[in-house]
Amino acid sequence: MDGDLAGMNKSSSMEVKEDMDTQSESAHQTSKDALIDISFCGSTPLLWKVSDMKRGRSVGVIGAVVGSLARQPRQNVRLGRPLELLQEEALLLEETSTAAASLQPQVDRGDEERHSEAVRQYEAGLESSYKEQCALALEDKKTVLRRIMKEKENDSSSLLDCLNALDQAFCLMWSERSFHSTDWPMPRDERLNTRFCVYRDLRNKGLYLTSTGKFGGDFLVYPGDPLRFHAHFIALCISMDDELPLCDILAIARLGSNVKKTVLLCSPVEGDVVYSSLQWCSMV
Repeated sequence: MDGDLAGMNKSSSMEVKEDMDTQSESAHQTSKDALIDISFCGSTPLLWKVSDMKRGRSVGVIGAVVGSLARQPRQNVRLGRPLELLQEEALLLEETSTAAASLQPQVDRGDEERHSEAVRQYEAGLESSYKEQCALALEDKKTVLRRIMKEKENDSSSLLDCLNALDQAFCLMWSERSFHSTDWPMPRDERLNTRFCVYRDLRNKGLYLTSTGKFGGDFLVYPGDPLRFHAHFIALCISMDDELPLCDILAIARLGSNVKKTVLLCSPVEGDVVYSSLQWCSMV
């Protein structure tokens, strides 16, 4: 009787341990999937996955699409993936542990050999596919001649055989692998630090920021999602130690008046940011 009870207790403890291990693995996988995978082209942060773009949008990261559409590549009115982020947006995601950098790993000798073998197989597949397509083209010409001469429809079975042959001759290219790394290949200087302090402070206040484009300044500041609101402010990031000439102040204020936006002078001071608004009132 005591032996049966001991066996039951041991079995129960093993089941509890297995459940805990399963929950731990599930939590680890969930936390990994929740990361936003940021790729870098030089020092430019990019998002390629739609899921990462949605997660970034949910935390206020806007960015700008810079890729061409597959079906309409020769135009720049409508753009697609990837989504180019401001460096401040990428730094904010990295600071809040929301994202991880995806870099190309160093290729060791074994990877080089596998890559060479994959390239050789791919080239052999291309050669085989070329010969197959030549044979298919010749067969198509014969089929057209038979149809003209005999006024009959093409045999569907030959077309099915051709499709099956093409499917078997297709060879996938060797794909790059990505891994999570803590290295962020972006230059950090005083100018970028000033912009990032302002960007982080405005985001913490619930505002949305994008690049200024034709409006000048450093950021366009929106009270909500840019798809629903117009920008209210043009943020200009300057250090408290920098001198701003009077002519530049007048030019910036005049610019804000022309585009119907308020100019914000943003200066980080001891962990905080001081804001000054400029508004063009009348001629001096």
